[in-house]
Amino acid sequence: MKKNWKWHKLHDVNLPLRALVRAEIAKRSNLVQFREIYILRDCFVGLSPSSQNRLFIYFEPLPKNFVITALLLILSLTACGSTVQANTNLILATTTSTQDSGLLDELVPLFEELSGYTVQTIAVGTGAALKMAEEGNADVLLVHAPSAELVLMDAGFGKDRMLIMHNDFVIVGPADDPAEIRSLTSAGEAFSNIFNTEAGFVSRGDDSGTHKKERSLWASADLTPAWDGYIESGQGMGATLIIASEKQAYTMTDRATYLAIRDNLELEILVEGDEILLNVYHVMTVNPDLWENTNYEAALAFAEFLTSNETQAIIKEFGIDKYGQPLFFPDADKTDAELGL
Repeated sequence: MKKNWKWHKLHDVNLPLRALVRAEIAKRSNLVQFREIYILRDCFVGLSPSSQNRLFIYFEPLPKNFVITALLLILSLTACGSTVQANTNLILATTTSTQDSGLLDELVPLFEELSGYTVQTIAVGTGAALKMAEEGNADVLLVHAPSAELVLMDAGFGKDRMLIMHNDFVIVGPADDPAEIRSLTSAGEAFSNIFNTEAGFVSRGDDSGTHKKERSLWASADLTPAWDGYIESGQGMGATLIIASEKQAYTMTDRATYLAIRDNLELEILVEGDEILLNVYHVMTVNPDLWENTNYEAALAFAEFLTSNETQAIIKEFGIDKYGQPLFFPDADKTDAELGL
């Protein structure tokens, strides 16, 4: 009979079952190192801790004694004889760009419906989100500052890190373009023009991923932005764009947020396309070994949701109907190296 069984990779099956499996894996991660995960007919889960032996867990209609055996096996592996009520709350710390663009309004309700978790979204700059992870105040992060993310991972505050998507940064400004940066192909040259003309520039100034990128551009041009027309908003991307529009000043923004609110702005995209303006997003789970109250099972389920084929397809299409172009490009099937990171 076994020869007729059809196996499926975990990534290819429906999301609710994947979330359930991921939760079970998380419970055993300190006892067994799983190498392969397979699904059979949406009712059979095979977890392979080694090439020599396999653990099978049965979920759906099977003989009662079979289910009891599986449950006993689960209990023995988790070394737990008591039932603990599942934590259904998930704290997501993310960037204002994912919020302002409307992407989270699309994804979070879907995840909640499919998984049964309730998500508390805290949209802050990436720097603040990473700080929340350091202090154990979040379960999962969706952020866009790769260098800072790696520092967090190396310090042990993050457990898993997965590539999700990218878009790009653009430099926007008033139509009259006093610094004459329109159509320049180098972001560094554009920043030099803005600096030399002392044109108005509004910075996030909040240690966000966008602010980190902006600072790196000033540094690479060997410039220190300190003239009277350079101000820091200390706010998110949407608010910063509005301030720049009101002051008819330049700013650097992720493309998604700009497109989402451009009808309310008097700013134009003036510089785009430089490779250095790539804007890459990763999902990161907070290390539960450091913070016992972290909901690692929910964090893994959310990460798996973002990397699933279904969600990647949603990301690929998001924004096309309203803006005529996608706001993000899915990358779960790529590596950091393929994106030049």
